[in-house]
Amino acid sequence: MSLKNDKFPSSAAFDAINDALNTSEADRKDAINKGGAIFAFTLKNKAGETDSWHIDLKNNGAVAKGLGEKPTVTLSLSDDDFGNLVTGKGNAQRLFMSGKLKIKGDVMKATKLDPILKKAQTKAKL
Repeated sequence: MSLKNDKFPSSAAFDAINDALNTSEADRKDAINKGGAIFAFTLKNKAGETDSWHIDLKNNGAVAKGLGEKPTVTLSLSDDDFGNLVTGKGNAQRLFMSGKLKIKGDVMKATKLDPILKKAQTKAKL
């Protein structure tokens, strides 16, 4: 089942992240050990609509729709900015400092997300 929402072009990255996590059991366990949190994302498209996904790197190393159960950190940003983050064209720190990325919850855990996004870069076709 695809996690992509056609109204949010960058949401294809969640399928790529899921694929990267499920490449091997060792990769998945490594990601859980390094992440240790539930990362929720709320994206806003050009039409002003929002949708949410989460990456569970606390329990099962899976990606799903919705905010998940008790996310450790929630990141809110535009669909375009998320696409740029995943492809490596965007910088999370710059987005945060410019107010384009809003973070609720454990800000330090948000820094643990970078290696996961890097793994997905090679698979994401955005």
